[in-house]
Amino acid sequence: MSSTQSKQIQQLDRVVIRFAGDSGDGMQLTGDRFTSETASFGNDLSTFPNFPAEIRAPAGTLPGVSSFQLHFADHDILTPGDRPDVLVAMNPAALKANLPETPHGATIIVDSADFTKRNLGKIGYDENPLEDGSLEAYHVHSLDLTGMTVEAVKEFGLGRKEAARAKNMFALGLLSWMYNRPTEGTIDFLRSKFAKKPDIANANVAAFRAGWNYGETTEDFSVSYEVKPAAMAAGTYRNISGNLALAYGLVAASVQSGLPLFLGAYPITPASDILHELSKHKRFGVQTFQAEDEIAGIGAALGASFGGALGVTTTSGPGVALKSETIGLAVSLELPLVICAIQRGGPSTGLPTKTEQADLMQAMYGRNGEAPVPIVAPQSPADCFDAALEAVRIALTYRTPVFLLSDGYLANGSEPWRIPDIAGLPDLSVEFATEPNHTDAKGNPEFWPYLRDPETLARPWAIPGTAGLEHRIGGIEKADGSGNISYDPANHDLMVRTRQAKVDGVARSIPDLEVDDPNGDAKVLVLGWGSTYGPIGAACRRVRKAGHSIAQGHLRHINPFPTNLGEVLKRYEKVIIPEMNLGQLITLIRARYLVDAMGYNKTRGMPFRAEELAGVLTDVIAGVDGS
Repeated sequence: MSSTQSKQIQQLDRVVIRFAGDSGDGMQLTGDRFTSETASFGNDLSTFPNFPAEIRAPAGTLPGVSSFQLHFADHDILTPGDRPDVLVAMNPAALKANLPETPHGATIIVDSADFTKRNLGKIGYDENPLEDGSLEAYHVHSLDLTGMTVEAVKEFGLGRKEAARAKNMFALGLLSWMYNRPTEGTIDFLRSKFAKKPDIANANVAAFRAGWNYGETTEDFSVSYEVKPAAMAAGTYRNISGNLALAYGLVAASVQSGLPLFLGAYPITPASDILHELSKHKRFGVQTFQAEDEIAGIGAALGASFGGALGVTTTSGPGVALKSETIGLAVSLELPLVICAIQRGGPSTGLPTKTEQADLMQAMYGRNGEAPVPIVAPQSPADCFDAALEAVRIALTYRTPVFLLSDGYLANGSEPWRIPDIAGLPDLSVEFATEPNHTDAKGNPEFWPYLRDPETLARPWAIPGTAGLEHRIGGIEKADGSGNISYDPANHDLMVRTRQAKVDGVARSIPDLEVDDPNGDAKVLVLGWGSTYGPIGAACRRVRKAGHSIAQGHLRHINPFPTNLGEVLKRYEKVIIPEMNLGQLITLIRARYLVDAMGYNKTRGMPFRAEELAGVLTDVIAGVDGS
């Protein structure tokens, strides 16, 4: 298939499309395929998958609606977009659930097949919105996608229900025509995915082609659109999700350190994809262990670290709570361990498939005793790769567990990623202890497991079985140097302070906080961490475009903070901190720097909207200028 000149082609600089339907309608697959073709075309893009927690939510209900939003452009973008320019709704529930977020003037493509009285009543529609004039503010295309799909695939002998399942591919074909997307990759994907079911493969390909041809031939669509490739730095790019980037980062860290990677994990949304991905990379020496519970997963990972491997565990908020005792043990043992916590809405089971940033305090303090742990937070899906390398660097250099705090928004979202030059990756090689490092009172050589590197305060890492380097491990307090069990109060105070000093010392090896303040005259600083980077950045662009000055800073390292953070905060009259929690980073900032920062907090399970944040920032600037 190739585009023809039979219809007008209109140039656009950006588009936001949302596919929505039942969780069984294949909306995530549809969005993923459109994203893949968009990435291959060269647009900058950002995605936001949104789906129910249930494996198969009740069909035709509002809680069962699944959606996939894609923002693509011919320039650099930071978010999946606030509201869709195009909504594809596969049933009444999908229309009703997404209509409040669809602006007037947007294009709505609806599968009219399910707009029956029964289905409309199920979600509270007294009248058919396709017929009662309530959608006059939109450009509505009411199409029998199901009927056209069944007709397009009838030659393959499928039953109506099975044939109708290909309607997502009909919709994908239509949208591919509308926006001049490549098609070959999707056809190859379908033939590969259903290689063992040729009738299903052929039906999906036929439905996809039928959708494309419908757009080309029907009078319903007189215009197609083109969004040209974005200008990007030279290199090889691929589309990548946060969880995939994080998994690749861990594999790269394993190779760069020369240590085998061991993942001990228990499946939990939204972290499970990391386990799935790492299980595919045995050729790189990766070992994955799907444990019977969260405690066993981290116990095995810590045991692997003791044995000289790169120990990693993955989880989300409820799992962090269960792992807390073993994290404290890792603090006491002073062994490297990476805890990848992919945050989701809480408390308890909370909102398993929705995003939140509410586990920062748990990562910071959620252990008994004084148990400091460094915290690293990626800012975008692609940045999860670099954040994983950084978390491993800190863990290996300082012999400490490290939290890598991602979230569901980053984990499932995707963006273009420039594949790095392997030669440019950091050297993470480790020197294990190989010989005694102390002499006893009689002058005999012995090994002291808690002697420290004067620069990093890291203790030596001795692989079990190394002759002459036998030493105790366990959770009871160790004597400084010798590692013998000690109940001495002065020694405990020394060890607590030393472990804290070790984590504080990480700040010497991390970069200063960079501030984006183009004119250098901003009075307001907006400070963020983690996945708020995109919405905050997009909001700042809007504020500056409106003629105001605003400064943006974003934290990757949260424990310890960058050494210049205090000086940066003092430069601005007002600091505002948007977070997807009720004020966790702001509590740390106020306590540490005595800055009267202002919070902007939401816990909706959804990322901030740039438009919303821009309005808040504009109001803050106006307040400062008027004071």
